Amino acid sequence: MSKRGGFPGGMGGFGGMNLGNLMKEAKKMQAEMTKSQEELAQKEFDASAGGGAVTVKVSGEKMLKEIKIDKNAVDPDDVEMLEDLVLTCVNEALRKVDEAQAAQLGKYNIPGLM
Repeated sequence: MSKRGGFPGGMGGFGGMNLGNLMKEAKKMQAEMTKSQEELAQKEFDASAGGGAVTVKVSGEKMLKEIKIDKNAVDPDDVEMLEDLVLTCVNEALRKVDEAQAAQLGKYNIPGLM
């Protein structure tokens, strides 16, 4: 047992890692994460539904940028179908953003981040 307290073997509480080095690594990781988030925000994600009858474009910040609807998909007697196509399409584009975020930021493996 150590006479000065702490952990036996002089581990210093951080597995022998200097607190200054730990802080330096944390700042480096934070800068890398910020850069990854900025890169992701600049990307755009596309999705389509109904064989291309509806297409949407979403930014990496989950902002809807564009909706295109083929005029042949507009049937006044079946508005519900068009609504379903738009909903499906937007949700698919947002799912792609979520997957990209998980892939991009998941490499940092910080509990509670995502």
